[in-house]
Amino acid sequence: MRSPRLPLQYLAAFRAAALHQNLRAASEELNLTHSAVSQQIRALETQLGFDVFDRQGRRVVLNAAGAALLRGVERAYQELDQGLRAATAAHGIEQRSLRVTVLPSFAQRWLLPRLGRWHARHPEVTIEIEATARLVDLEREKFDLALRQGLGPWPGLESEPLFDLSMLPVASPALAHQLIGQPLEALAQAPLLGDASQWEDWFAQAGLRRQVLPVAIFNDFGILLQAAEQGMGVGLTRELLAADALLDGRLVRVAPRQAMLKEPQRYHIVYTPQSREEPAVRAFVQWLHEETAQSRAALDGATTCLSTGRMSAATMPRGDAITSSETAPADR
Repeated sequence: MRSPRLPLQYLAAFRAAALHQNLRAASEELNLTHSAVSQQIRALETQLGFDVFDRQGRRVVLNAAGAALLRGVERAYQELDQGLRAATAAHGIEQRSLRVTVLPSFAQRWLLPRLGRWHARHPEVTIEIEATARLVDLEREKFDLALRQGLGPWPGLESEPLFDLSMLPVASPALAHQLIGQPLEALAQAPLLGDASQWEDWFAQAGLRRQVLPVAIFNDFGILLQAAEQGMGVGLTRELLAADALLDGRLVRVAPRQAMLKEPQRYHIVYTPQSREEPAVRAFVQWLHEETAQSRAALDGATTCLSTGRMSAATMPRGDAITSSETAPADR
């Protein structure tokens, strides 16, 4: 039996409806009317001679035939995309834009203050940043890379670690002055910001078993750090997110960093196999590694002096006291 011819003009509507399982969402993606998408799918099914969707009220759900067709269509789209990239490279046109998805806290506290240096090095490349906690489908939504927190790997994607998620307590200079040199229990009794379970894990690793009742909990480290800077309490945060505030004295470590044993996670650079060879993607990945290395070196090599207000790495013995040569800038 001869196979039906595949009507290529209807594949975009089929693919969008299959991925969204919703005709309205598909019509918005394609900038078509709901009726137009529905008609194209009906025309596709008519020419194929069988249905590819089961209708369930307002939803459309792929049946077995539709799922098989989608797998082939996705492979074809990937090959077309690779062909376009190869043709662009052969023509000598460099990629001039990058779409990057990143967590809001990382964008606000670390990435954005450094983007000026990226632009100075690569003024020909436009960066489009989407700051979201949503797990973005890089391939379907046409993103070049993501900065993700987790263990990895992510199916169908490639990744490389950017930095470890060590945690440390930070506070405003005024509050830090009250805590540094005090017994560890003093920190447990201070106003604490952040997740209770993370604090309890941190205290346990420092040698103190203590139930914690934070004064405030935030779903974003950027907001937590703003609250800490304003003196609301001691924040338990990812060190690199606090790097700039630590180095310029808006925040002070009240205890040394430590990896969270129950959170063996990292920030990763994540990209599709197709994006990996793009010159702009490679350049951005290299720049991210250089910048994080500089931040780490600045944090590790900072030295403290009350007269200058510079900070150094804190050293605290497990157990009894909060000790730090890292302190606040001198009062002015």
